[in-house]
Amino acid sequence: MTTVVQIGNSRGVRIPKNILRDLQIENKVEMIVHDGALLIKNAEIKPRKDWDEAFANMSKNRDDVLIMPENLDSDDFEWVW
Repeated sequence: MTTVVQIGNSRGVRIPKNILRDLQIENKVEMIVHDGALLIKNAEIKPRKDWDEAFANMSKNRDDVLIMPENLDSDDFEWVW
């Protein structure tokens, strides 16, 4: 249980340090209103999240073929500008 407090011209709640630590929240959060409740979750951007799945789908759909020749030193290859 906590109290809504005045923070400048806004109002807010203080989240205890142990809860932030348990949820691995450091800087940014995402707030969502759902079914009359406020959901606060970690909004840290995780680079390369889901890349493994995306690459597997590309391979399955054969979207991972080369679009340029493997050997660009070949005399047969001519750049088109």
